[in-house]
Amino acid sequence: MDACLHDLIERALVEDLGPERLDATCAALASDAVGSAVVRTREDCRVAGMSVAAAVFRAVDESLSVKVMMPDGSDVKAGDGVLEVSGRATSMLMAERTVLNFAQRLCGVATLTRAFVRAANRPEMAVLDTRKTTPGWRALEKAAVVCGGGVNHRMGLFDAVMIKDNHLALWGGGSIAKAVQTARMRFPGLKIEVEVDTLDQLREVLMAQPDWVLLDNMEPERLRQAVEMCRGGCRTEASGGITLSTIEAVAATGVDAVSVGALTHSAVAIDLGLDVGI
Repeated sequence: MDACLHDLIERALVEDLGPERLDATCAALASDAVGSAVVRTREDCRVAGMSVAAAVFRAVDESLSVKVMMPDGSDVKAGDGVLEVSGRATSMLMAERTVLNFAQRLCGVATLTRAFVRAANRPEMAVLDTRKTTPGWRALEKAAVVCGGGVNHRMGLFDAVMIKDNHLALWGGGSIAKAVQTARMRFPGLKIEVEVDTLDQLREVLMAQPDWVLLDNMEPERLRQAVEMCRGGCRTEASGGITLSTIEAVAATGVDAVSVGALTHSAVAIDLGLDVGI
C-alpha cells in the first residue's frame, strides 16, 4: 500500500476507534462470530474507491477476506453490491464507518464527474479537475475524477507553471509575455499555462507561445473567438463557474478542455450501506 494512503487510513481509523483501536460496543458484546457482509449502493452511481475500502478492512484485520464486486469506473444501480467482505464480524463492524466514509465520498466525486462529462456532450474535450480538493485526499479524489471519465489537471503547484493575475502583481517584472519567457527559462521541462480575461491579453500572451491558455469567465461567443485565435498555436482551457447546465454551450465553442472545481469541492456523497449476515 502507498505510504500516504496507509497514513491516511490510519488517521481515519484513529478518529473512529481511538489510539487503542477500541470499539466499545463490540467489546461489550464480545462475540467470536464470523460471517460476511456486502457494501451496497442505495442509489445509482459511478463506482470509485473500492481499493481504498478494501485496504481499510485489511488495516483493521488482515485476516478479513475482501472481494471487489464492481471495480472502479463501473456504473451501478441502487441495491447493487460493490464489495464483499467475510471473516470476524466484530472486525467488519469496527471498519464499517471508515470504509463507508471513504467509499461514499469517492463514489460521489466519480458520479458528479460522470454527469459533467455526459452533459458536455463532446467526448474529445477534456473535463479537468482542479486543486480544490479535500486536504490529504487529493490523490484519491483525482483518481475518482478519472473513474468518472474526467482528466487530471496538475497535481499541485510543483508540476506545472500556471501564471495568474496575482503572480503578475507580485512579480512586477513586466508584461505577461515576459513572464512566460522567464518561466520557460527557469523550468524548461514544465508545461506553461497563462490565465487571461480578455482577448487583448490573449493576443499579447500568444506572442510568447505558452503551452496552454486558461480563458477565465468568458462567454461562449468570446470563447469561440479565443479558440480561433489560438488555433495551431496553443491549447485552450475554459474555466470559471461552469455548471452542468452551461458546460455543453462551453464545449461547443471548441475549447480543448474545461476545468471544473465542483468535481471535488461540491460532490455529494453517495448513499452506501453495509449489510451484515452471520
